[in-house]
Amino acid sequence: MKTPLNRISLFGALVTAVLLAAGCQSPKPAPKACCATSAPACCSKMPMTCPFLATNCPTMAAAVAPPTKESQAAMTPQSALAELKAGNARFIAGHPLNRNLPADVKATASGQYPFAVVLSCLDSRQPIEIVLDQGIGDIFSARVAGNVLNDDILGSMEFACKVSGAKLIAVIGHSNCGAIKGAVDSVELGNLTGLLAKIQPAVGQVPTDVQPRNSKNLEFVDKVSEANVRLVMQQIRERSPILREMLDNGQIGLVGGMYDLSTGEVHFYDK
Repeated sequence: MKTPLNRISLFGALVTAVLLAAGCQSPKPAPKACCATSAPACCSKMPMTCPFLATNCPTMAAAVAPPTKESQAAMTPQSALAELKAGNARFIAGHPLNRNLPADVKATASGQYPFAVVLSCLDSRQPIEIVLDQGIGDIFSARVAGNVLNDDILGSMEFACKVSGAKLIAVIGHSNCGAIKGAVDSVELGNLTGLLAKIQPAVGQVPTDVQPRNSKNLEFVDKVSEANVRLVMQQIRERSPILREMLDNGQIGLVGGMYDLSTGEVHFYDK
């Protein structure tokens, strides 16, 4: 003979089965609230059929693949910049795209189709692929202290754009830059001396009313950093007829930006 308790248990099991079939059954808290936390342990409870999973629980969304020849060809300088901005927004929000890196290694072994080339600083706190949420095969990356330009990097940019099809060149400096500090303090140290000399013209471009003009004045340091980014952008156009022609024809774009070490945000310049 079935007791009322047994009937209640049977009813509860039936309700649970119905909810599971609907695809969004989860322990408390509610699925959407749980998934919005983006905590891996919480997200792991979410069935893959939940409609909000891909946006609120990106760690369980389908893995994105590296660029293909077709996707690169469809890119424009504007859409390339939009993707870098979107990637940085994902990084700040803590919602990076899901990637299968071993699969990406195999997918790119026979060819690469990056959509942009990024020149950034050597600083360990500015790992450019990470802060822009880009993966294997997405971007060309050139890194050097102070994101300065030399013939080798310029030639690499020509390869990236003219030969490999990248649609955008981004020069990204950062706040509180050690190389900039060394330049404004006229540091001399082995081969570093020549590198810092490349930054000196940017020091002179900051208005003289910004005082004091040394590394202890972080406002001055960051203004020199911005001036240095703009100087490098100018040098790219002036020193490379190949890239200048591509820029004039609208085949590629050129943008500058600054990465904020304290927030993780990249501020791209409008001009």
